[in-house]
Amino acid sequence: MIKAILFDLDDTLLWDKKSVKESFRATCLEAEERTGINHHTFEKTVREKARELYSSYDVFPFTKKIGINPFEGLWGDFTDEINIGFRRMHAVIYDYQKNSWTNALEHHGVYDQELGKSLASRFRYHRRRLPFLYEDTFDVLAKLKENYQLLLLTNGAPSLQHEKLKMTPQLVPYFHYIVISGAFGIGKPDTSIFEHSLRLLDVNKEEAIMIGDNLKTDILGSNRTGIKNIWINRDDQNPQTDISYTKQASSLTGVLDLLSNF
Repeated sequence: MIKAILFDLDDTLLWDKKSVKESFRATCLEAEERTGINHHTFEKTVREKARELYSSYDVFPFTKKIGINPFEGLWGDFTDEINIGFRRMHAVIYDYQKNSWTNALEHHGVYDQELGKSLASRFRYHRRRLPFLYEDTFDVLAKLKENYQLLLLTNGAPSLQHEKLKMTPQLVPYFHYIVISGAFGIGKPDTSIFEHSLRLLDVNKEEAIMIGDNLKTDILGSNRTGIKNIWINRDDQNPQTDISYTKQASSLTGVLDLLSNF
């Protein structure tokens, strides 16, 4: 019998990809006004340059361990003092943000570091003002809270994940516990963070289910821990043959019917 549900946050409850996309769009439109570079083309370049630069820093292995992607790096401050990895990340993050935009400008023949710094600031501004949730998020959580313990299990820096939750404060009351990889010390798919979540809920692995959109973190990690799962596959992706899932749904609403079969 299922007693507890573990939920992923980004792109499961929060529509993070849309927030990132709209923030890029707004910032790149501003860049187009000042440089003439097509905003669609420039967005693609910035994404490429950000990924490339992000992987060049000494803190990159730490970001992979915790689960912090390059686009979170473009707007986070990472002021967390609980871990030397975050302190090292904070020391380089504004350099990373400025140079991601500056390198993209230079790719298009615009050599202007001040503009790169300005665009980095504008991206941070837009990202903090563009939170999006899926239309069925609150309805589904309200129904599930009546019968299950709910735990939010998210990869990322505590400072950044808490900021996302402050931008959507209605989410927090639905959860008995919120577990953030940066506070725990390692992220999904490591089994230890799933086992920690089970201990908080005081349930065994057969009594819990993981719901998330990411096969490589949410689904793989719960598989390894022996927790059943529902893969949220909104974009009708082809599943990876080496990662199995218990069930899949095309929306959070679809989860409600599936739970009755566990």
